[in-house]
Amino acid sequence: MSHGFSIEEAVEKKERIPKSGPIRLLHNVVHGLNSFFLNISMIALVLAAIVLCSSVALRYWLKIPTDWQDEMSVFLLVGAIFSCGAYVQSHRGNIGIEALSTLLSPKVNEIRQFICDVMSFLFCAFFSWKSWTLLHEAWVDGMTTSSSWAPPLWIPYGLMAFGMTLMTLQILLQVVEFFCATTEEA
Repeated sequence: MSHGFSIEEAVEKKERIPKSGPIRLLHNVVHGLNSFFLNISMIALVLAAIVLCSSVALRYWLKIPTDWQDEMSVFLLVGAIFSCGAYVQSHRGNIGIEALSTLLSPKVNEIRQFICDVMSFLFCAFFSWKSWTLLHEAWVDGMTTSSSWAPPLWIPYGLMAFGMTLMTLQILLQVVEFFCATTEEA
């Protein structure tokens, strides 16, 4: 099963981006951030696995209770998921309706993809805004989790806000690239 990504599409996508100007600069910045946070997310997933496995081992063999590992692994997973979402979107891996794309003509499929991008942008922009308000509230009120470890909640909210903002920026870039390609074709 394909998720809508192929080498041909990647090459075609590169040609849609102007060779210079603010769109190219934005593309390069977003691409760099996506690659960086993809690597950070991979490390976070490995750390979450280590934390959970060590917790199980400590409780089973050494009878040492741990109450921080669940929150630590959740924070790592939240960071990993939200930080690399924009990278996945840059390859159109988040929304892929392969059954429709094979039935539609290439032009109609581009329009469908554009409509999905606009709707996704609106949703992600709202989600980003709400995430930033949650972050602000957690920071100002000094909110923490209810465990004995009690880490501050601004950490996961900040990861969520940053990740969704990067995702919103990635989708906006894809919408702008659609218009650049349409302008070049005309």
